[in-house]
Amino acid sequence: MNPIRIGTRNSPLAMWQALEVEKKLQKSGYPTEVFPVVSHGDKNLKQPLYQMNVVGVFTKDLDIALLNDEIDIAVHSLKDIPTELPENIEISAILERDFEQDVLVRNPQKKERKGKFDQLFIGTGSLRRRAFWKSAFPDVRFENIRGNVQTRLQKLESKNFDGTIFSLAGIKRLNLPLEYEILDFIIPAPAQGVIGITSLKSRMEIHEILAQISHRETEICTRIERDFLKGLEGGCTAPIGAIAKINGEIIDFKAGIISLNGKKKIFLEEKIPLSLSSNTGKICAEKAKESGAGEIIEEIRKKGF
Repeated sequence: MNPIRIGTRNSPLAMWQALEVEKKLQKSGYPTEVFPVVSHGDKNLKQPLYQMNVVGVFTKDLDIALLNDEIDIAVHSLKDIPTELPENIEISAILERDFEQDVLVRNPQKKERKGKFDQLFIGTGSLRRRAFWKSAFPDVRFENIRGNVQTRLQKLESKNFDGTIFSLAGIKRLNLPLEYEILDFIIPAPAQGVIGITSLKSRMEIHEILAQISHRETEICTRIERDFLKGLEGGCTAPIGAIAKINGEIIDFKAGIISLNGKKKIFLEEKIPLSLSSNTGKICAEKAKESGAGEIIEEIRKKGF
């Protein structure tokens, strides 16, 4: 058979993810070839993501490559994939989640501020991370920072930040020898720490191949998280956190949505039988709306985010 053409963004972390998919496919006996693509989100590192007004800012270029038959599959961080996909494109496989947490990496030149969370100067472009931090520590200051892990590490010292925030999965996958602190007060983005693979719905043979490397438990958990996000009509950049974990026959679901100033907050913690998991995300989104989540989303939209 012809090699399976794997499309990916060209950042070091994205390439690691593509090579991880390649490794699994080759182990199952399928030849592969990797095709790096520069995404719209990687071309523009000056604007925060929430100001770019592009649905699927990191996925759009790979969607086009799929539709143009330039690649057979596209590898993404699942949290970057919009809940509404283009026509004829679907998520065909989800790899097992490794690390979902957000972590703080401090500026090594500012060790005297170690241990403090309340008055730091943090570099991050994430509305979710800002809102959750503001909720816990109102006096923190933020400035936008964009780019891959290596770029943000360089900006950490050059812009005199006290620290910046990363997904723990990114640090672990790149095997970076960094000191970090897990930020338990920030609920992860829906599907954070998970690799997702998309393909054309019409390519049934590709779908059958990818099904062999997909992880069922992670599929269930991320479907709940993404359904919750979709139910709130929040995009990938919205200040919404959601994490589902399977413990035996029970799903532990935790979610939150917070206003940009950190003052309005809605949190949910639910325990749901695994047998009833199919509608959990939608049901929890409705509960959040009944508690006022819709008003927070509308307030954020009115501010242009």
